[in-house]
Amino acid sequence: MPLRLPSRTITDSAFAAQRGACYDTRPMTEPTINVLISKEQLEQRLDELAAEIDERHAEAEVIACVGVLKGSFYFLADLTRRLKTPVEIDFVQITSYRGTVRGRLEIKRRPQLDLSGKPVLLVEDIVDSGYSAATALDILAEHGASAVELCTLLDKVPAREVPVEIAYSGFEVGNDFVVGYGLDLDERYRNLSYIGIIQGNNT
Repeated sequence: MPLRLPSRTITDSAFAAQRGACYDTRPMTEPTINVLISKEQLEQRLDELAAEIDERHAEAEVIACVGVLKGSFYFLADLTRRLKTPVEIDFVQITSYRGTVRGRLEIKRRPQLDLSGKPVLLVEDIVDSGYSAATALDILAEHGASAVELCTLLDKVPAREVPVEIAYSGFEVGNDFVVGYGLDLDERYRNLSYIGIIQGNNT
């Protein structure tokens, strides 16, 4: 069952420390981040999700794990390292956001693996409206997968516009715009080790 968690605040200086070194050295004022899901909570939930997937696929010869770029790459890497079931890894890329504004879906990358007759795990960073996830599920079905399950780190239930079936869900979140652990705002903040909300930006 996905978890719901309170948030806490991280100061500008602590935020800068979390970001670490950055190639862009231009002076700028860093925002305050409300920490929604800590690194420790992420790691614990990853252990639980991996155990659920292994249990359901105990008899599988291999699972094809297909991540949705770019946001899922941390989640996909950390999740698959925990799996005992053999895996193959590929990616799809479907873009829909410019900043905090959702726009037209654009398919930029399709799977390169032969998925014919294989169980496939679609790995998402977040499911909000459901349009991107539904499109990715259709793409995988077109590639001949024997079965496709959706695994998402975050489930933004209040934003759902089209129904999608989620087999594995890490955490339920509200309508705030979240960043970190792969999720971005204009390509920034993906490298945070936690998931947070930028103070004053609740689009």
